[in-house]
Formats: sequence, structure tokens, C-alpha cells
Amino acid sequence: MILTLDAALGPCAAGLVHPDGSVQELRLDAARGNLARLPLLVAELLAGRTARVLRAVAVTVGPGSFTGIRAALALAHGIGLAGGCPVLGVTIGAALAWDAPPGRPFWTAIDSRRGRVFLERDGTVRSYALDDLPDPDGPISLAGDAAPFVATRLMARGHTIVVMQATHPTPAGIAAASRDPLPPQPLYVDPPEARPSTD
Repeated sequence: MILTLDAALGPCAAGLVHPDGSVQELRLDAARGNLARLPLLVAELLAGRTARVLRAVAVTVGPGSFTGIRAALALAHGIGLAGGCPVLGVTIGAALAWDAPPGRPFWTAIDSRRGRVFLERDGTVRSYALDDLPDPDGPISLAGDAAPFVATRLMARGHTIVVMQATHPTPAGIAAASRDPLPPQPLYVDPPEARPSTD
């Protein structure tokens, strides 16, 4: 089994992907304090089992919330250590791409909550203002919570955009993306808003 963790975009979720392809998922909507309940979701999913039954822990590393990414990664590393299994990093875009239609480039647009978006395309992630988005070379598929805003801007320039409904990764998508994993460390695009005290 592969345990999946995602807390990069506000809601937090834990999933189990079984060898037969079946999936269990527990998700909490975005709300203050829900990150502290992520370990409880994992405990509920693993009820009656130990972490030793896991083949891997796959966790989203960004882009997204500074706090959510760090919390999910810390939990993933703890479970991986207890279960003696690898921890595999996955970007939001790679997880969403699992369900993307074939035949055209796939972009992911995530709201950075700073009047900008995180745009993941061609294996890279960058932060853009909505007025400074790059032009695609042709028709693209677009997913993510900021996809409608990005699509509106790009279509106004005459580009063909197919907007997918997916805004958050699924356990199946995270597990599939973990076949080509990243290091299990935070993927920060913008510098953190928090600053150390100068006192």
C-alpha cells in the first residue's frame, strides 16, 4: 500500500492506495486547526495496521501553503521512519496531470494568495502576476484552483484552453506521480511571508 498525504492547498487529506488499485481517502476542508488533525486521519486509515505494511509514503511538496507543506512533510518523514519505507515527493501539477487528457500540453495554476499564481508547466514551477502570464505555444489543458482566472486571461489573447475541473490532487494521482518522485523536501516558489524577529 502507498500512503498519500496532501496539505499544500488548504484542505488536508490522507489516502491509502491498495495494490489492487482501490483507494481510501479522508479529507478535511480548509479550516484553522485542521493541520493538527492530519495525523488522526492517518491513524484512522491505518486502524488495525502498522506503518510496516506501507510500501511508500507519497506527499505533495508544493507549490502551496508554507505551513501545510511543512506539516505534511514532517508527518510523512515520521511515518516513513517508523515504517522503514521511502518518502516520495510529488508536485501538485504532477499529481493533477495523472487525470489529464492526452494529446496536449498540461499546465497547473495554483492561487498563491498574493495576487499571483503558481504556474507549473514543462516540469518547472514559477510565480506570475495574472497580467504577466506566458503564452502557450498551442492549445493546452489547465487544472488547479486558479485555472479559471488564468484561462480567462489567456483566452482573451486568443489561446485555446481546456479547463479541467480538478483543483486538488487525489490519492490515486499522488501515488501515480510518485513513480517519478522528487526529493521529499518543500518546493517553495515565493519566499515565506514570515520573517524572523530582528530583536
